[in-house]
Amino acid sequence: MALVTPTWMVKAIYNIRPATLKRLGIQAVLTDLDNTLIAWNNPEGTVQLRQWLEEMHVAGITVMVVSNNSNDRVGKALAGMELPYVARALKPLPVGIARAVHRLKLDRRACIMVGDQLLTDMVAGNLAGVRTVLVKPLISTDQWNTLPNRFVEGFIKRHMKRKGTFKYMEDIDD
Repeated sequence: MALVTPTWMVKAIYNIRPATLKRLGIQAVLTDLDNTLIAWNNPEGTVQLRQWLEEMHVAGITVMVVSNNSNDRVGKALAGMELPYVARALKPLPVGIARAVHRLKLDRRACIMVGDQLLTDMVAGNLAGVRTVLVKPLISTDQWNTLPNRFVEGFIKRHMKRKGTFKYMEDIDD
């Protein structure tokens, strides 16, 4: 269970505040793309996303996408945002996260991995040795290739709820 257990659980990535990250020594937010940063079926993003990215930029915190999607898909989705990214990250393997940390020239303790899936994002982040943040998916639908993971996650989440370890907070310091 330790591999799938996030360090924190937050309702949405946009709830993570720069001041909290600074206090915890976090200099970079590594984030999944689909249903974490943007809805998988809305690559344009939202006003809320752009405001959050601006807050992070002003605070000097790097936001970098670590996605299993193709370079073409991630590049198109992020075209107007000018965010660095690692495509074909191979999550749940830690390869993509390790690549991101190396590219940023940071210690892994200065990074967090944020994602909406236990079996990919949390496992990859935990294996890579970064702190992890599970967020609720932005929308309730998924691409077809995510459905098997969601099915298995249902069992894990029910187990965590029974143990009292599955509770979303507003920010990572709540």
